[in-house]
Amino acid sequence: MNIVAINGSPKNNGNTAQLIDAIAQELANEGITTEVMHIGNKTIRGCFGCGACAKNQDERCVAKDDVYVNECIQKMKEADGILIGTPVHFAGIAGTMKSFLDRAFYVSSANGGLFRKKVGASIVAVRRSGGVNTFDQMNHYLNYAEMIMPTANYWNVAHGRMPGEIHEDFEGMQIARVLGKNMAWTLKMMQLAKDNNMPFPEREAKIMTSFVR
Repeated sequence: MNIVAINGSPKNNGNTAQLIDAIAQELANEGITTEVMHIGNKTIRGCFGCGACAKNQDERCVAKDDVYVNECIQKMKEADGILIGTPVHFAGIAGTMKSFLDRAFYVSSANGGLFRKKVGASIVAVRRSGGVNTFDQMNHYLNYAEMIMPTANYWNVAHGRMPGEIHEDFEGMQIARVLGKNMAWTLKMMQLAKDNNMPFPEREAKIMTSFVR
């Protein structure tokens, strides 16, 4: 089994990356591999809202100037699980990461639910405040995609300013370890369901209701 981890931090080895590494180590202990896609240091534009991915049904965003997004979407589609991690910018998801998530999860939804019933988790690195807000925002994507979300023993938020300070947040690092263990267990449970031919609930066509009449 394997997961794809999306690092939404602009830093190569910042606290977000180190949290992902801590989770990946727990997964590795259970024989699960992790491939990290570092998108936070890329130039990624926001969603056009054009609906072309729904019209074309090719599992791709039509934007051609940041092809890395489509590469990541395909890796996420093929993976057994997805881990998304971000630093906190003004009590919210880092801008590049937000643009990436908007596009990747829109393509997934518009093309039959590419991430549906995969194991999905999020982790947040923050200096002081805004971590829970950002964690909640990240989980909206996983929830909307009908993913299976493992938990930890507290909110998936760890604190640190300079790279490496995250390790001084002992509770935060425990959260990452517990999340990794629970993610591995959930992945194995999902595999057991597949091996025993346990069918997933059928996907319902999305009903869109406007509150403006």
